[in-house]
Parts: sequence; C-alpha cells; structure tokens
Amino acid sequence: MVANQGTRSVSYSSSPLLASKTPVWRSRFLVALVGLSFAGLLARALYVQVIGTDFYQKQGEARYVHQLELPASRGRINDRSGQVLAASVAVPSVWAIPKEVDADPVKRRALAKILGWSNAELERKLDPATRFVWLKRQADDELAAQIKALGLKGVFQDREYKRKYPEGEAAAHVVGFTNIEDKGQEGIELARQKELQGRDGSRSVVRDRLGRVVEDIGERVPAANGRDIDLSIDSKVQFFAYQRIRDAVAEHKAKAGSVVVLDAQTGEILALANFPSYKPDERKNLSGAQLRNRALTDIFEPGSTMKPMIVGLALETGRVTPDSVISTGRGSVSIAGWSPTDHTPRDTLTVTQIIQKSSNVGVAKLALSMPPREMHELFTAIGLGQRPQIDFPGAISGKLRPYKSWRPIEQATMAYGYGLSASLLQLARAYTVFAHDGEVIPITMTRRQPDEVVTGIRVFSPKTAETMRGMLQMAAGPGGTAPQAMVSGYSVGGKSGTAHKQEGKGYASKKYRSWFVGMAPITKPRIIVAVMVDEPSNGAYFGGAVAGPVFSQVVAQSLRLLNVPTDLEVKPQIMATQKVQAVEESF
Repeated sequence: MVANQGTRSVSYSSSPLLASKTPVWRSRFLVALVGLSFAGLLARALYVQVIGTDFYQKQGEARYVHQLELPASRGRINDRSGQVLAASVAVPSVWAIPKEVDADPVKRRALAKILGWSNAELERKLDPATRFVWLKRQADDELAAQIKALGLKGVFQDREYKRKYPEGEAAAHVVGFTNIEDKGQEGIELARQKELQGRDGSRSVVRDRLGRVVEDIGERVPAANGRDIDLSIDSKVQFFAYQRIRDAVAEHKAKAGSVVVLDAQTGEILALANFPSYKPDERKNLSGAQLRNRALTDIFEPGSTMKPMIVGLALETGRVTPDSVISTGRGSVSIAGWSPTDHTPRDTLTVTQIIQKSSNVGVAKLALSMPPREMHELFTAIGLGQRPQIDFPGAISGKLRPYKSWRPIEQATMAYGYGLSASLLQLARAYTVFAHDGEVIPITMTRRQPDEVVTGIRVFSPKTAETMRGMLQMAAGPGGTAPQAMVSGYSVGGKSGTAHKQEGKGYASKKYRSWFVGMAPITKPRIIVAVMVDEPSNGAYFGGAVAGPVFSQVVAQSLRLLNVPTDLEVKPQIMATQKVQAVEESF
C-alpha cells in the first residue's frame, strides 16, 4: 500500500502581506461605511415608499397612466316636426407625442404632404420639447385612413364630435354654429349652450410605450349627453322663405333681405331667413354681412306699416269710424312749418281709404287729435323701443323717444313711421295685435305644447282688430298700394312700406328699404309674414312692388305646407294684363 502523503501546510508568518498588522480604525471605518450605506438605502426606501409616495406615484402615472376624456354628444336641434337642423357625428382627430414620432424622413415627408403642410412646418409642430400636439382635429375619414396607413410610431387617432347642419345656409341664422371645441358661437347653438353641451365623462388607462391601452384603472365616469332642443321652426317653410328672399335680392340687385314667418295664433316663429347667408359647417372667409341676422339686428324706420296702428287707436277710442271723412288738403298739410304730403293729392279720404291709399296727411291729422302719451303707450304696448323677449342672441330694441320730448311735427311723422325705429321681427310681432283679435302675443323660437294657451297684452277690442283686418285686405288688393301681395285662393291683408335709408344725420336720396307686413287668411289669420329688402337698385323700390311679391309667394307656399284650407274661390290671375295701378307712398 501506498502511504498517504501529508498535506502541505501554509505558514502565515512567512507572508509579508499577511504578517503585517492592519490598524483597528480602518476595519471599523469600513464596517461603518457599509452600515451607513445600508442606512442610506433604507432611508431612501422609506422616503420613496412612505413619505414621498404621492409625488412618485404621480410621476409614474404621468408616464404610463393617461386620463382619457369621454366626450358627451351635443344635443340635437330639431324643427317642429323632428327634422334635424343640427347634430353631432363622431369623426377622427389625429395627434402625436413629438419625441416618440418615427424619425424616418420619408414617412415624415409623406405625413406633411397628407396634412397639406411644408416639411418645415411639420418639424416645428413636432418639437420634441412639446409633450402633445394636435395634427388634425375633426379630420375626414379618408385623410385619417391615409395617416394610419403610414404606420408612424408616436402618431395616434381618437374620435371627437363634429357638428353637422343638414339645412345648410337656409337655416344658418337660426341654428348658428359651434367652434372647434363644440361650444356655441351663434344662434340657438349659443342661446341654448348649457342645455345642448351635456357633461363630458372620463376614463383612466395605462398605456405602454407604444401608446397602446393595456389596462383600465380607477372608476369610469360616463358622459352625460346634451339635451335635444325642439324649435318652432318649420324646416320646409324656412327653406322656401330663404329661397324667395334670395331670389328677390338677386332680381332687384339689392344689398340684402330678410323674411319672418310667425304663427299668428301661438306666436311661434315658423321661419326666420336672411340673405346673404353662409354654410354653418364651412365657415372659411366669412364676412360680417353673411353672419348678421338682419331680421333681429337691423333696425329701420317702419314707415307706412305704422299707419294701421294709429287708425286702430283712433277707432278704439271712438274718435272716428271707418266711414269718417278726413280732409286731406289736396295731399298736403302744414305743421309748424313742415308739410307732410301724399303721393296722389286728394281733398278728402275716409278713414278706410287712408289705409287703402296710404295717406300720410290723413294719418298725421288723426295722430294730432291724440295726446302724445296715448300714442306712446300704444307703441310701447306693441313692443316698440323694447328688446323682444325671445331666447335668442342679437335681438335689439330699436328706438322710441319719451313722449314728453315730442314736438307736433314729430308726433305727425311718427304716425307714418318716421322718427322711431324697429326690427323686422318687432314689426311681425306688432301685427299680432290685428291677427290675434287685439292682443299682442309673446313670440318664441321653441315649439309650444299643443294644449298651451297663449295670452298677450290687450291693446284693441276684437271688433277693432276685425275692422282693421278688413282695411288691410283692401290695402293689399286692387286699388290698394300692394295688389302684388294677393294670393290665389287665400284672402290676405297687410301694409307696404318704403323709406329712404338714413345716412349720418340725413337720408340718402337714392337708397331705400322696401318691406311688407301682412297676414292670411284674413278672416282667421294663421300666419303673419314680414318681408324686407335692403337697397333694391334695379328700378323698382316701392314696398308693394319689391316686397309684396315675396310676401305673396311665401304666404301661398306656407299655408299649403301647413294644410290651411283656401277661403276664396280660385280664379285665373289676370292682374298683370289688367295693368292694375298701384299707387304707393313715396315715404
């Protein structure tokens, strides 16, 4: 057997390094240093996990947790029959996190081309110092699909709501429009903003570095959609009224025009149309002229449309009867050095003929037989000098001076519509005093309930209102100032007006406003229609000739759309061949 060899022993004393003595403080220092390091780590862990946990939690969430808005769908705007006038549709919006966007120059150039930007403009948008940037809000589906096909990292798409307006420019001044944030800016969109907008919801999610949602966290807050608004507007009446005023402005080479259609029994606005107009969802390069809701914002001296008011007051107070004869002094009368005149001189006229022939002299004499306060109370009762009580932006009050400052000549001229001012909407409402049996009723842009009882301010007795409707029918018939306002199958009544436009402190010699306000059927009025054409310049400018035909067309179509039966025997229209002489007022 082989003997075991002993293991080789190591002599520590023979190694100079191991034999050297280490100072005690060094070992203690190392131990202390390790201990302090562990204490520091423990302190840091304590701070991160306990003391500063909120801060670090927020920092982490800022990198991975995102608060997604769940937008509420804006309420719809409908006409009286449920036809949609404004609605929200979901469309794609494109955004990016600039520092994460793919650096591939080819893809970037392609993105710039799709967006319609220069390469330099895109690079400015994608500034890495910016955490978020919109590339295209409320894009069309084709553009969004082209961007998605690029497969660019760091570019994302979400869905937003965009407003659509099916009736376009015909109803633009009624519905108005919203901005890119879906906030109302004009019309009903602005007036009913709180009801329409709803309340946005929210959703917290965790996204990975590629922007993909990997987890929902927290409680989801659902969106509360806005409330739908049902207007009094009839979209068919509105569209036809817009077409007719648009055509009249073109035919007479006018500056602008407006039409208001009221339900004579409920005060509901069935149509409110202006030209020029605009498309609410295509608003590039818009002018102030297109945006102006002239039926509410433009005020003018109402001219001869005031004459029926004065005659009605004279009848109501018993000063005259329809057959009372008034001396008209061969078409002129002197009042404190001023002489109102008639277009056609006559020695005398009955009260009925004062309306039929539109006599300035006759109505001025009736006005001067009344105390100024009585006239002022009448004008106030029918809504002049007051902002219309309607939930709609832009309506203004017009002008009506205190009666204590009136001089006799001013009282006389106010009787035929000079020295005060009103909007077309105010005139339409004022004529409810005749259509609603002597009451001026409130007007509204929202639909009334079928069983809602409408009451107004009593101004005239039903008998006086009926008498005045008969006079207005004569004014809009053969021998009156506006036979062009007649409608086949329906009785109509109304009053034309023509006035020089004010310029500075005076009047323009060749600039006019022409209008007509009336109702139909005259026996039991269903609608009131007011028409205004601003600055006709193609020859004709009298209210009966310019605004009367528009009134006739709008009345005829509206009554048919509302299923109102005819009240006259339909006869061939031969007025054009008869050469009816329409004698109009020149003021």
